[in-house]
Order: sequence, then structure tokens, then C-alpha cells
Amino acid sequence: MHKLISALTRLYLFEELQQYVDAEGGAQPLTPAVLARHLSGEQTVAVPLVSDASHGGLTRALVLEFGGKGGGEAHWSALCTIANAVQHELDLPAPAVSISGTAFQLWLSLATPVPVAQARQFVQLLRSTFLPASTDILAAAPPAYVEQVALPPCLQPSGKWAAFIHPSMGAAFVDEPGLDMPPPPAAQLGFLESLRSINPAQFTQALAKLQGHAGLADAVHASAPAAPLSAPVSQSLTQPGLLLQDAALEDIVRWLHARNIEPTFRHRLP
Repeated sequence: MHKLISALTRLYLFEELQQYVDAEGGAQPLTPAVLARHLSGEQTVAVPLVSDASHGGLTRALVLEFGGKGGGEAHWSALCTIANAVQHELDLPAPAVSISGTAFQLWLSLATPVPVAQARQFVQLLRSTFLPASTDILAAAPPAYVEQVALPPCLQPSGKWAAFIHPSMGAAFVDEPGLDMPPPPAAQLGFLESLRSINPAQFTQALAKLQGHAGLADAVHASAPAAPLSAPVSQSLTQPGLLLQDAALEDIVRWLHARNIEPTFRHRLP
């Protein structure tokens, strides 16, 4: 559990100022002990991903949620489109993918916190650039930028578990994006330990590309001309690291074995 907490902190949390919201709505320090109880299902807590105004209103975790009533396949397809664009079009490190019990979530980690207004603009430009506006289900319930979250893995009020998943497993959860049983901590760590945070130069360059594509007057002028973007991004089997909408069981097992994780496939019979 200690290694999993360290990985989550490295990627998404403020090490010294991180808080959680208690039952009365007050802010309390998110200590390793509280986080351990949260991850084990003993006490699920909401974790703000944005520091309060007294600390600058900063964030280092960009979380997009794809969910809502129905449309599971459309939501998963939209997540794949954004995830592939992040890597292939914007040259950013691979994001993490999770299921929340009700929706899919895409997690981008920033090495250095940015103002929340800048984060919101980045996410809005991702949506407008790479997701077709004509998709009915997404137009009715567009991907949300999440600023407070129950950090995976955790037990949700519905009785389902939120968890990080292998990016190619999403198609298996289009009808019900949650687990019946707690995920093994070693597997959760395996999905996170190789991920890298977006460094400041990468974020600035990516934001400049998105702003330039949108024709914003205040687009950041990078030292070199930004490469043109294409939208939406096509998914290619030949491009390593990109998300696919489905994968063979053998592919998933091979990926887990490469990280010394023994897969456990468990489900609850009706």
C-alpha cells in the first residue's frame, strides 16, 4: 500500500498541502493513514485536486470524466480519441485511465502545478479540438473536468469499486464502469508506476498548439512553429502506447506479466 500511495502522490497530489473533505464538508489534511483507509475501502473521502485560493488556486491533476446515462461505448470511444490525441498530436506522456463506478476517467499528471483557469482552458480546448460536436450523447453530456474526486482505487456508495485499469480494457466496462470486488494493490501500482508527469515545457507547447488551432488571439508563441493539429485523431495499431477500444485477453495478460503482476480475473455470479 505504501508504494501505491507514493505513486498517487507523485502523479496527482500536493505533497504538503493536500487535503480531503470530511463528512461535515470541512477541509482536513490528507495524511498517509487517511489515504490508506480510503484505498482499502474503510473510509472513502473526496479529494480536492485544486488548492484553495490562499495557495493560488493551482492544480497538478487534469481529470476528464466521460459518463452519464447510457452511451457507454460512445464515452469510451471519446476517451480513446482524447487519450490518443494527447500522445500523438500533442506529444505528451501517456495518461492513466480509471473507472469510477459510473463513468470513465482520464488522468493527466503535471510535474508543476498550473493555475486552475489555465487547466480549465486546456481541457476545454482538448474537447473542442478533438471531439466531434455532432456526437449526440457527448453533446448532451460532454466530458467533465473534475476538480474533486474519490481517488481510485476506492469503494463507492453504490458498492462498486473505482479503479485504474489497463487502457485496453475499457471496452469491457462500457455497460458498467465499476468493479464488484477490490482491485489488487499491486495491479493498481503496475498501472501507475511507469507513468510520467507532463513537464512545464511540454504543457506550454501543447497549450500553444491548442490555442493556435482554436485561433485564439492570446495564443502562446513558442520558439518553434507549432505543428498543425488534425481532428479527430485516428487510432492506429502501429503506434505504441496509444489507447485502443478493445484488446485480446492475451494482450492484457502479457502486459501484466511484463510488470511481474499475476492477473486475477474475478467476478461475482448473479
